[in-house]
Amino acid sequence: MKHYEAVIGLEVHVELSTKTKAFCGCTTEYGGKPNSHVCPVCLGLPGALPRINLEVVNKAIKTGLALNCSINRMNRFDRKNYFYPDAPKNYQITQNDFPICYDGYIDVEIEESGKKRIGIERIHMEEDAGKQLHSKNGTLVDFNRSGVPLIEIVSKPDLRTPEEATQYLTKLRSILFSLGVSDVKMEEGSLRCDGNISIREKGAEALGVKSEIKNMNSFKALEKALRYEFDRQVRALEEGETLRVETRRWDEAEEKTVVMRSKEMANDYRYFPEGDLVTLKISEEWIEGIRASIKELPHEKEERFVAEYGIPKYDAMVLTLEESLADFFDETAKISKDPKGASNWLMGDISRLMNEKDILAKDLPFSPQDLSDLLLLIKEGTISTAIAKKVVELMMNEGKNPKVLVEEHGLVQNSDEGYILDEVKKVLDAHPNVVEDYRNGKTKIMGFAVGQTMKATKGKANPAIINKLVQEELDRRIQ
Repeated sequence: MKHYEAVIGLEVHVELSTKTKAFCGCTTEYGGKPNSHVCPVCLGLPGALPRINLEVVNKAIKTGLALNCSINRMNRFDRKNYFYPDAPKNYQITQNDFPICYDGYIDVEIEESGKKRIGIERIHMEEDAGKQLHSKNGTLVDFNRSGVPLIEIVSKPDLRTPEEATQYLTKLRSILFSLGVSDVKMEEGSLRCDGNISIREKGAEALGVKSEIKNMNSFKALEKALRYEFDRQVRALEEGETLRVETRRWDEAEEKTVVMRSKEMANDYRYFPEGDLVTLKISEEWIEGIRASIKELPHEKEERFVAEYGIPKYDAMVLTLEESLADFFDETAKISKDPKGASNWLMGDISRLMNEKDILAKDLPFSPQDLSDLLLLIKEGTISTAIAKKVVELMMNEGKNPKVLVEEHGLVQNSDEGYILDEVKKVLDAHPNVVEDYRNGKTKIMGFAVGQTMKATKGKANPAIINKLVQEELDRRIQ
């Protein structure tokens, strides 16, 4: 059998988070009574004229800059003609010859080979279609979504595996969310993905015959569909079949791709300029004003956290998955000068409690200063790590500074060696087998004695002192 590789490119449709549609004043709010968010413009009624929503242009430029694209100074809209029930005008306003952004890239981490650059061919603005609702009695159309602004981000065919494709889409989604250009809710259709895949023998330069898999709305569906399609194409070639350029869909129930139609060529759409909209000329000042508004992106934060704070790459990746968590860590690390301690608590107990309460870091009832004070209490030996876990829960429930909570609840760590030694002796007297096992070289039994002493002191005794005194008392008893 020949050895094949996949050649994959993604077309990602992103619904922009504007208040109104791309070319009219109708709301873009998700849901609503069918056909209630419509007007003569987005319904394509005779005589109704579109008008450009400049916020769509701003968000498209912002996306392009964040994805290292060049910005086209001259922008024109085009009509893409097709006749589907969900296209009320029988054409879509889009960009063909003059996309707003072009020639960008995203760097993704590939486990085997490190960083890999995935090229972005173009980003263009367009409007969304309506939504068809199929039932046994026929098909209905809801035009609430018709005219909602989209950008389409078209990658170059630089992806080679389904895993690379999901890594690319994951990073792209993270950047888009951080920019605030979209809520990227795949379950609501704010982020949809078409996958183009062909195969060729490894080492070959020529591209194979491409299939396009339409409208995948989850990372799992994308990976499974691309893997299935790779196997299908390999099997077809090995059996002597002739592959055709096709548009296919992913059947989740059957877990396979299904032919929708033979793929249209661009000229099937009969593109021509949109005469009802003006040509946009984008100035350098316009671009630089938007560039200045772009804050540090998640992958940039991740790299800075590793370099500036010396935390592991995994920690930095987890902490930058959500913006307010990254900001909370950043401030805590600066205040406490203990970035690893801050990382451990935020990724551990605090994340667990946030999940239980279904809140984000920005909703925490305590501040980075409070967490820094907790880290200092542990460092100074005022409280143990075990007590600190209780304090964190109190901070979450009461929203008070840890110093106040430790005082109010009597949680100060006991470092009185005389008191702790008495408790150690009681534990060893109650468990004579511990001394016998220790005498026989089973030193791990010390852990049991330490645990029992912690239990006896209700977690308030200093663990370091307990460890020291347990060993000293055991050594004394076996002499």
